[in-house]
Amino acid sequence: MDVARPDKALTGVGGTGETGLTETSASSSEGMSSLAPSNGTEPLVSILIPAYNAERFIADTIRSAINQTWQRKEIIIVDDGSKDNTVAIARQFASQGVKVVQQKNQGAAAARNTAFSLSQGEYIQWLDADDLLGLDKVAGQMRAFMEGIGNRTLLSSPWGSFMYRPSRARFVSSSLWANLSPREWLLHKLGENVFMQTGTWLVSRELTEAAGPWDTRLLGDDDGEYFCRILLASEGVHFVRGSGVYYRAFGFNSLSYIGRIPKKIEAHWLSMQLHIRYLRSLEDSPRVHTACIQYLRNWMFCFYPERLDIVREAQRLAAEMGGELGVPELSWKYAWIEKLFGWGLAKPVQLRAIKLRWKVAATLDKALYRLESRDGELVLE
Repeated sequence: MDVARPDKALTGVGGTGETGLTETSASSSEGMSSLAPSNGTEPLVSILIPAYNAERFIADTIRSAINQTWQRKEIIIVDDGSKDNTVAIARQFASQGVKVVQQKNQGAAAARNTAFSLSQGEYIQWLDADDLLGLDKVAGQMRAFMEGIGNRTLLSSPWGSFMYRPSRARFVSSSLWANLSPREWLLHKLGENVFMQTGTWLVSRELTEAAGPWDTRLLGDDDGEYFCRILLASEGVHFVRGSGVYYRAFGFNSLSYIGRIPKKIEAHWLSMQLHIRYLRSLEDSPRVHTACIQYLRNWMFCFYPERLDIVREAQRLAAEMGGELGVPELSWKYAWIEKLFGWGLAKPVQLRAIKLRWKVAATLDKALYRLESRDGELVLE
């Protein structure tokens, strides 16, 4: 699929961070001029960026927000207690209208809630601190609103994943890349194990306020649960083709990786229960039960055999809907280890092998990224 590529981005320069709740913003006319509307009538879009130890990529992310062809925007970065140079790098963009706020470390959901509380836009664009927006991403979706799409409609866009080179991002469509009712969207997500990346959405302030804040209990998949609530408050999803989002995915090093961390495991199970509850609140039918049971099967690998208490809860939930889960299946490459030595050895071996593949792929992509760079610039096709 062809989408517009983001503008080339420069690597940020480090500096010394600060502690405490502080704010940097552009208050001068010179600083705001680059964000001023061309005709004074365009709605304001708030681009909200939570950040934590994001010094490697935050400059590119900010530039992709500044370079949006939609003229009237505000960019707010909430640093969630970073211990690196994230704040110093972000503050270099203050003269271009970027506001930087610091808070003690509370998690991504709390940082997003802070960002929204500071925003004034009629429309909200969420953006993670290592991802990129295609140049026309916001403008393309705003055109849909301007052409009559109601404020209770949730707008989505294409997205592609990459590691270091956005020019090599893979845009692979799924059944969610379509205009869908809330019920059908959730059916596809749960039944087919597909999702939309956080930055794909553009949400009206009216719809954002109706859905409520981000759930700070969720250490992972907080975006999945949050946009379920957005969906429930909406009249449906309108998919806008064209420019989209570049999602930097490092697998085992990403915030969304669950691994064997107890708090992340428990938070993910909570998110799953909420997903199922939300879908069943819209329709509690055999086809919904089938999708929910498949959703549980897809994720049991994360809990088995370490958290048999969660597995038993999931089995009870599946039985309530007329199904059963059984024992999760390992990849065929590692099934023989399970037969000989049990899950206790087979699962860690599979996880380590996957992690090694990700590490090799990231190392190679980083080397190619450096070869394609010129004078600190990222060269895109």
